[in-house]
Amino acid sequence: MNKPCLQMDLYPRPELFDFHGVSMVSHFTDNWEETQNFQARPDDVLLASYPKAGSTWLSYILDLLYFGQTSPERQTSVPIYRRVPVLELAFSHPQTEPGSTPHIYKGTEILDNLPTSPRLIKTHLPVQFMPKSFWEQNCKMVYVARNAKDSVVSFFHFERMTLCCPEPEDWDNYLQRFMKGQLMCGSWYDHVNGWWKKKETYSKLHFMFYEDLVENTRREIDRLCHFLGLSPSAEEKEIIAGRVKFDKMKTNNMVNYSTFKMMDFNKSSFIRKGKVGDWKNHFTVAQNEEFEEDYKKKMKDSTLQFHTVI
Repeated sequence: MNKPCLQMDLYPRPELFDFHGVSMVSHFTDNWEETQNFQARPDDVLLASYPKAGSTWLSYILDLLYFGQTSPERQTSVPIYRRVPVLELAFSHPQTEPGSTPHIYKGTEILDNLPTSPRLIKTHLPVQFMPKSFWEQNCKMVYVARNAKDSVVSFFHFERMTLCCPEPEDWDNYLQRFMKGQLMCGSWYDHVNGWWKKKETYSKLHFMFYEDLVENTRREIDRLCHFLGLSPSAEEKEIIAGRVKFDKMKTNNMVNYSTFKMMDFNKSSFIRKGKVGDWKNHFTVAQNEEFEEDYKKKMKDSTLQFHTVI
């Protein structure tokens, strides 16, 4: 059952600010020196995305591929955000017990203390902010991208219910700020294109699309396994594909963030719909026309192609 976060009024939402040309919040920059000095290992697997592009979905798939057979207890006892920590994230996590002291969550510390190998590492950083050790160690990287229209809708609902994010205000204002790149982690356009261009010079980067995952999850798991050099049995892949269906993830307390105390599940669920084309339920005709015109200008030099319906 969804429960309100009892600590919501005790932790003010962060403010957006310009950080080296990218809109960020303190949760992503307070641990910046440790993040930049983070020592990657050659077998680390990095999962990168703009927020709300399916990174939790991919985190779960990767965790099942690597540890579903060898460490099944993880699936029922460790939340996904601790199995696949966000590298740059740092904040005081509120406790549920009155009067208890909040503990400091630092992605870098959790990663340094992970008992499993390889480490599965999540990030929402633009490509230019990545710690240099990941490139030096030639780590395998997976980037998942989602079409802009569904991304902004999902991000809007996420910010409504998540105390770690700025107040989203109304939908029309939010859409305008998305087009201007004035959301957490900056411009969607810069983010997806930056990582897309990196493929040209970095061979160990596997670029995935959210829409492809929705259309044919098994096919995308096969492609992911080929990139990672994994060879699970057909039965194992079938089990994974079944577990990562959206209706299953929505009720899985180790995946749906119900244990994360800085979210108000009365406003929205963390795993909401998982659909392609939900933007049609939010965009007015006028908003869609303005968005399309702006999109064509910003993406005119890009070879990236997205599906907004399947």
